[in-house]
Amino acid sequence: GLRIGLRDVSYNYGKAVHPITSFHVQYNEFPSERKRRYDTLPAVGVAPERSFPMAKIVPSYTGTLRSHSLMLPACISECSGIRIFGRTIKSFVFSTDVATIASCNADAVIAVYPFTPQPRIARAIISVADMPVFCGVGGGFTSGARSVAQAMEAEHCGAYGVVLNAPVSADIMRDIRTHIDIPVVATIVSATQDTEARIAAGADILNVSAAAETPQLVAALRARHPEIPIIATGGPRDETIRKTIAAGANAITYTPPDNGVLLADIMTAHRERYR
Repeated sequence: GLRIGLRDVSYNYGKAVHPITSFHVQYNEFPSERKRRYDTLPAVGVAPERSFPMAKIVPSYTGTLRSHSLMLPACISECSGIRIFGRTIKSFVFSTDVATIASCNADAVIAVYPFTPQPRIARAIISVADMPVFCGVGGGFTSGARSVAQAMEAEHCGAYGVVLNAPVSADIMRDIRTHIDIPVVATIVSATQDTEARIAAGADILNVSAAAETPQLVAALRARHPEIPIIATGGPRDETIRKTIAAGANAITYTPPDNGVLLADIMTAHRERYR
């Protein structure tokens, strides 16, 4: 594939295919030196006349202004991903900050926040994101008919899925499931939760958030539910992310540094410049 800005472009032998727009660039239009590079890519549905190297080369273009972007840990790509509406999602950025969402290379956004869900917040995030957004619709303090209405509104706004908090009842989850046609994600924070009841009520995906105990909880859930898709928090380090993937997580949620942390080095450089 080819990385342009923050997005990957997939290649077939003979043409380049952008996964979202399906814009084709004909192979024969490439300059000869570029043809030689793409000839190393294995053919898809074509019997090659010569062997191809197995190495996967990913050319990259970042530009100048967009080179300063938030790149998620590369090891997240080692998980299987979850295919939703034909799109494979491996990484979720856990954020409602529109600047962060517009400037990172996550496959999707999980937009959950500690206030009552509001459609205007969902619309703002979806309008900025160029990747799928999974919207929090309550399940704790906000529940009942209000959560059902929020889920329906999120789908109408273009959300790819809705996320329900840990305390949500099976009845509310069942009601939401009957009113929308996008995935229902149930948050799991402890092994004592009745995951069987949540799955029976319509949960399509489990979202595991158990802090340092996440890998152990993921492993326990994977043993009980071998086929259910699992999203899980991976922590800030490659070691903990890989441990969570090895436990059985199909996709990883990444919490980015806040703007104060990201700006610290830039502001330090500016101060040094004007000393």
